[in-house]
Amino acid sequence: MVDQLGDSLDRAVEQAFTRPIPKSAQAQMKYLVKQLKGTKAAAQALGVSQRTVERYVAGKLKRPRKDLAGRIEREVRKRWQPQLRARAKKKAASTDGIVVSTRARFGFTAAPGTTDDARVRHITQALSPRWAERLFDARDQGATERQLLNIAAQGLGEMYFRDNGRRAHDLQVEFTDVEEIDISL
Repeated sequence: MVDQLGDSLDRAVEQAFTRPIPKSAQAQMKYLVKQLKGTKAAAQALGVSQRTVERYVAGKLKRPRKDLAGRIEREVRKRWQPQLRARAKKKAASTDGIVVSTRARFGFTAAPGTTDDARVRHITQALSPRWAERLFDARDQGATERQLLNIAAQGLGEMYFRDNGRRAHDLQVEFTDVEEIDISL
């Protein structure tokens, strides 16, 4: 399965966590109930009944089905250590930037058969803070995977292919067939 850019952004921010998320289903459910301010909201977020949430909180249910366990963990991760998450995003968007490592098909708007023809490349490139900010803002506003990939393509086009504006000024980068992508702060 191809890793998604949005998931990779989330994992990059999670590297800033200072404590692991709760391990047991009961502890995770208690955390969600506290964060969402009630069992009803937690049940809606997870797509289960309010009674099911109450049973996990009380410890009557201990081992969720695999799909529910994944949803619980995902919801906890989304809300875990929000201040550290915000600080890591702010630092990446203001001073540090991000590093994108990808294996994908890159090409340019050009005649077929030229060296500009699309081909699979493995690229690891640091992107400036403004690209990090654009990616995090788009992710927070619910951008689609395609929109995130377009922003990443623009950033890679500017920083890697156009050498931050020093060459190939009119080059339009095409970023398709992503085989792998990983973001780090």
